[in-house]
Amino acid sequence: MGCTGQVGWELLRTLAPLGRVTGVDFPNVDLTRAKSLPGWFERVGPRVVVNAAAYTAVDRAESELERAYQINAVALGVLAEQARRHQAWLVHYSTAYVFDGSKDTAYVEDDVPNPLGVYGRSKLKGDRAVQVTGSKCLILHLCWVYGGRGQNYLRTMLRLATTREESHVDRSITGPDDFIQTNVVGTFHLLEACRAAWTGSFAERRFLHVSTDEVYGSLGPSGRFTETTPYAPNSPYSADKAASDLLVRAYHHTYGLAALITNCSNDYGPFQFPEKQIPVVIQSVLERRPVPVYGDGLNVRDWLYVRDHVEALWLVLNRGRPGEMYNIGGHNEWPNLRIVERICDLIDECQPGLGGGSRRLISLVPDRPGHDRRYAIDASKIRWEPGWQPAHTFESGIRETVRWYLDHQDWVRAVLATQAG
Repeated sequence: MGCTGQVGWELLRTLAPLGRVTGVDFPNVDLTRAKSLPGWFERVGPRVVVNAAAYTAVDRAESELERAYQINAVALGVLAEQARRHQAWLVHYSTAYVFDGSKDTAYVEDDVPNPLGVYGRSKLKGDRAVQVTGSKCLILHLCWVYGGRGQNYLRTMLRLATTREESHVDRSITGPDDFIQTNVVGTFHLLEACRAAWTGSFAERRFLHVSTDEVYGSLGPSGRFTETTPYAPNSPYSADKAASDLLVRAYHHTYGLAALITNCSNDYGPFQFPEKQIPVVIQSVLERRPVPVYGDGLNVRDWLYVRDHVEALWLVLNRGRPGEMYNIGGHNEWPNLRIVERICDLIDECQPGLGGGSRRLISLVPDRPGHDRRYAIDASKIRWEPGWQPAHTFESGIRETVRWYLDHQDWVRAVLATQAG
């Protein structure tokens, strides 16, 4: 049962060589209508029932209490009773949510359940409904699972990577709530999950926290940020990133978590979310819309090509020292206005059919609140310790980036449509 879900699908594929295996799911078997289950047993006559079907929407269960209990508890009691009557084995997949997560070590079978929410309580009630029937049963408590089928945490994160972006400074100014939830509370949950999962020793376990140079605040016309520069965030986004950095640092010093922190300059390259500066400029020029530039356009950023950034992260993860911070910069300081002008020129070069003259679309607009004047990274530490330096100049990276967006307009439109919907 539940053969189209991630666990059920893998079970069906794995058990198939052992004999005749029948996969069923909604609507062929409807666990919201428990009275239909006796008829199904009469028709099929199974010797073993493997149940991987469940109501698994943990958060939504709080508002859909009746449905969660109907599927996870009531139907399970009927299923177990029918298995007993037909002398069939019942293998039931339950969840670790029947525990409260307060234990410092791994849960074992005789630990006392104490679910905290509707989902966990409904699953526990289902477990007990199976046990009281006296049927031949096995109950398995699973941790979180992921796989190629069905909905899971990994798929959700991959989807959000193309539909959400909690790293956009402008939106953090008008609506900081989501940013605090994602960047601060989200980091806390990840730290707690690692601390719980990596019980005992943290040897050979590493937590790499990727942050931003914006936590350091603003620079004058000279100087660069180093790893010892005091934090001085000037926007809600940079403030919540600074808070998450400090949480990671605290978990290293308090719990011994092998954590590393990287602070990078402005990323750019293929697949960047279309609301970020460079993709926005590219789309605006292609659609012949005005290209706004804040203030006088002379705010300076250090630009880091995404492939160089990923190479640096890999080196820090494998060669960095736990508890240390590493600045990652591209050694490419450019004023915002010059960036926009270069993009306009590249599009004119690559798309002559647009008629040229794209720089005429540029317009200076009032500056945004808390707009830091200059960022620049001193990446000496990562150059000498893990042994990294950027492979791309800004000219080679921006040319490749513009070309990629021109060649992948279907992807851009799909992401923008998802965001609008």
